[in-house]
Amino acid sequence: MPGVRPEQADGFARALLGAGCGPDDERRTAALVGWLLERAALRGHTAMDADEVRTALAGFAVTDPAEAVQHAVAEGVVLVFQDEEAEEGAPEPEGAEEPGEPSGDAPQADQEPVQVLLGLDRYALAEESLADGLARLVNSCEKGADWTDAAAAAPSPSAGELIRAAATAGLVAHSGGETARAEPAALIAAAHGLGLRVLGTTHSADGQRRLAAAVGDPRSAVTLSALLSGEDGPGRDADGAFALDVLVVLDAPQLDVETAAMLVESLADGTRLILSGDPGVLGSAGAGRVFADVIAARSCPHVVSRTPDPGPIGELVSGIGIGELTQVEAPGREVVIVPVRDPGEAVHRTVQLVADSVPRAIGVPSPDTQVITVGHGGPAGTTALNAALKQRLNPGPGRFGGFDPGDRVVHVPAPGRAMPGSVVSADAEGLHLDCAGTPVVVPQERVETSVRHSWALSAHQAAGMRWPAVVVVLPGDAAQQLSRPWVYTAFSRGERHLSVVHGVDQALPRAVAEVPAQERTTRLRPLLEALPTPDAS
Repeated sequence: MPGVRPEQADGFARALLGAGCGPDDERRTAALVGWLLERAALRGHTAMDADEVRTALAGFAVTDPAEAVQHAVAEGVVLVFQDEEAEEGAPEPEGAEEPGEPSGDAPQADQEPVQVLLGLDRYALAEESLADGLARLVNSCEKGADWTDAAAAAPSPSAGELIRAAATAGLVAHSGGETARAEPAALIAAAHGLGLRVLGTTHSADGQRRLAAAVGDPRSAVTLSALLSGEDGPGRDADGAFALDVLVVLDAPQLDVETAAMLVESLADGTRLILSGDPGVLGSAGAGRVFADVIAARSCPHVVSRTPDPGPIGELVSGIGIGELTQVEAPGREVVIVPVRDPGEAVHRTVQLVADSVPRAIGVPSPDTQVITVGHGGPAGTTALNAALKQRLNPGPGRFGGFDPGDRVVHVPAPGRAMPGSVVSADAEGLHLDCAGTPVVVPQERVETSVRHSWALSAHQAAGMRWPAVVVVLPGDAAQQLSRPWVYTAFSRGERHLSVVHGVDQALPRAVAEVPAQERTTRLRPLLEALPTPDAS
């Protein structure tokens, strides 16, 4: 059951079964293996090393972790995979009916150790389906229209390179910062000019608005969630595929493996898929690292933009991307550092910045300023900051389940989807929101779990969105949670102004220099590397 911890389940089992249960009960060990894999998925992993699972089981008083893992595999709780490269020449597991099942046998002295991965079937099937689907797009691509003139007329060299890559490949990866989003926008315009059915998708409604403005056509962009649900987009043909010749996916690092598999399964043979995004930002909320694995597998052309983000914020963020936190010249107060001594002062100064300093000194009104902090809990987390900001900017009794008309909120209809909006009213139907001009009604029973105040967001929630001004809050207790991708994501959300409420001393430059993205254990890269492509010998 969701939210039940192992010690709670153990207490329940002891109360119910008494002496009839123990730490090595096969029902317990199998459930623990599945729970460990589910917990790993919340951290982005689609699989776990079997040794890590055995070590974790030992921490839960399992006497024979190896036997527990084999039982979980036999019961179908998890699937088992071996490293393809190391598998050749490895000893056959005793009693195995199929290659790849785990074995207690140790490899011979002259052999490389075989890495055994365990995975839940939902993620294993998604990765395999995604790999097959991407290979299908790569192998079914035909030259078609002549893109030569469109590439020559591109607004920048990098845009021209992207257009030429899309002309010859069914799958293209494109990476770059915020300014580089103009390049997939140029590709969309070029494909439209050739009479092709083309569409761009983004992670957020804000990204959709910015992409449509860059292309110059409001119909050129939809959110990925709206496309997959059928709420927006071109519709599907008789075979269930999107009626598209070219699909451009921006904010590709936010793609989790299950969403990506669903998307690729909906593309017909011959459709060109362009995955575009900034590799420096935080990864997807769901399991997998699709964009990074596609690039690492070298299974398609990869166009790296040479268009830097401008201004002091762009210079600062570019340095963070390579592990350097440098002081930048900001004559227009584009970047401001506000030192604080403790979380209470951090909250006070944040409210002061949003309500007074940024509107007065920078000219950005409070509704256009976004606060970003490390987490939801703690004395300077989103909960505490939102309470303080509400009291200053929109005080009220919270008569609609803690909300009042005019409150800034974020609606999370599903993990990884954050829809900023504002409260309009409430009635028997639920809480009425205005999300970027779209009316949304959240049923009463879902308000508590899916709606939060949003004057302050976490960096994961803010990914894929931009605001005229951003205030990043770094209280002293946040030092251990900082990493280069977190800082990169938070600092790059501001268009005109960035204020940093700084209380972590040297932990900030140390995180930028020494704490890279947490590696996620996935199987997509080797699956892609093993598939045949048109260039394979």
